Amino acid sequence: MNLTKNNIEKLSALEKIANGAMWWIGSIPSLIVHTIFFIVSFALPILGIVDFDKMLLVLTTVVSLEAIYLAIFIQMSVNRSSENIEDLKEDVEIIQEDIDEIQEDIEEIQEDIDEIQEDVEEIQEDVEEISEDDDDEDHNGRARAVMLKSKVSSNKSDIKILKDKIAELESLIENLKKEEGE
Repeated sequence: MNLTKNNIEKLSALEKIANGAMWWIGSIPSLIVHTIFFIVSFALPILGIVDFDKMLLVLTTVVSLEAIYLAIFIQMSVNRSSENIEDLKEDVEIIQEDIDEIQEDIEEIQEDIDEIQEDVEEIQEDVEEISEDDDDEDHNGRARAVMLKSKVSSNKSDIKILKDKIAELESLIENLKKEEGE
């Protein structure tokens, strides 16, 4: 259907009138007006103002026309509801696609987290191995230090013995010098 801007504006105005009519027909004021209309319609022949047959003819014609328009308004409402339902279906499908994409992203993120966790565990194992190696090196270092200390102690005693010997020798040299000089 080829709609011009003017036709769309007219259609929009007609839709506004139809929406207003649908709202009014489904309201309490409409119920009151219809009730009063029917009471007056039946009261007119009773009061002798209008002939009963003419009142029934007019009332039947009015009610038939109203029924036709009500059927049109109801169909418009059904059509609009169907369009809204179709729009909602499309929105739900788009949302479902978005949810599926988000779910895929979550799964990928979970895989990344699992890989990172594995890497962290490997790093932790490496740190523990290095720590154990450091502990071994610490033990080795302590053992070396103890050995060096014991060597130093052994060397100290050797040095002391050497010093004592040197002192003895110096003393002997001095005694020899004294004996020579005498």
